[in-house]
Amino acid sequence: MVDDQRCAPLVRPPELRVEGERSASRLELFFDLAYLLVVAELASGLAEDLTWRGAAAFAGLFAVTWWSWVTVTLYANRFDTNDVVYRLAKLASAAAVVGMAASVGDAVTFAACYLATRLLLFGLYARAYRHVTDARDTIRLYLAGVGAGALLWAVSLPVDGPAREVLWTLGLLAEAAAPVLATRFGGGVPLHVEHLPERFGLFVMLVLGESIMSVATGVRDTHWTAGPIAVAAVAFVAVAAAWWNYFDLGGAAGKRRLEAEGDEQDSWVPDAYIYGHLPLTLGLALFAVGVEQYIVHPARDLPAGAVWALHGGMALFLAGTAGVVAGTSGRWRAAWPWPGAAILAVAAAGLADGLVDGLRPAVAIALTGGVVVATVLAGIRRQRRGRLQTAET
Repeated sequence: MVDDQRCAPLVRPPELRVEGERSASRLELFFDLAYLLVVAELASGLAEDLTWRGAAAFAGLFAVTWWSWVTVTLYANRFDTNDVVYRLAKLASAAAVVGMAASVGDAVTFAACYLATRLLLFGLYARAYRHVTDARDTIRLYLAGVGAGALLWAVSLPVDGPAREVLWTLGLLAEAAAPVLATRFGGGVPLHVEHLPERFGLFVMLVLGESIMSVATGVRDTHWTAGPIAVAAVAFVAVAAAWWNYFDLGGAAGKRRLEAEGDEQDSWVPDAYIYGHLPLTLGLALFAVGVEQYIVHPARDLPAGAVWALHGGMALFLAGTAGVVAGTSGRWRAAWPWPGAAILAVAAAGLADGLVDGLRPAVAIALTGGVVVATVLAGIRRQRRGRLQTAET
């Protein structure tokens, strides 16, 4: 039998690919590895500067990184033809993302690498605009958003101080407006609702990997002593519960709504699904930093920001989960009391951790980890009673 890929021409025009079965390609999996590097570098930087300023810088750069991944993923979701032109553009984007990872402490180089990803994406959309005439209304909006964002990032290169951050923010907002506007004014071009949740699930898995790495690194750096091992064991349970909470419950509920309604014209479900993942993944990344700090400081000599990184990160993850559940259902009450009440419980755990002197790290993590485990159990109960509809995993 002749391989279809071998028979396909090396260069072929983009086409709309929103029907039929699709899964993440090997190129997409390779592309994600570059983002694993960026997340790891950002986490390392935050661990060295656990202050409000450090946290703000971490959140901002994480949002930039996440958005660069989202925009490339959205293009691939509709127009991935896997020809040589597309492959070379995506590999070049991966190289630029590696540059972002290598320049986390250098704002100008980081911005230049991010700008390179924007120019490559603009080129891909321009190519799609030429060939996919049925989707030109949607592509035009993406071209405007990516083009405006690229211009603002280019202008920021010689600028220093707060003005640079303002330009970066405006650039992101210009790009972020494109998917929302495309929902209303893009001519009803849908997304591939089977491919999209798989890709977002893989990014969540990537960020969860940072927590697992924190557990392993913390145990290694403390030479396998009893206290850190106990903290690491509790932390691992918390990470596993977060995984369960997303893939079997909250994320699976959003996936079901996406598959049911996400391909309808003017549906807001994909927007709610996509943007809800920013606080969700940012929270997991913050939690990973907090976990490592608690493991390597078994005597409770923690940096001041470790408490809010641990508990605040998990609260943000739960808030993102609630946003996905409520946003895709179109009803905020859909996230109450599950998983909304868990956000308050984690906040209370963080408050107790900050106020009680001498609270052991294993107990502190157990407070928040216990809430996440209880959230999983409550979600399973809700699922079994038919009050939480989820997609098959």
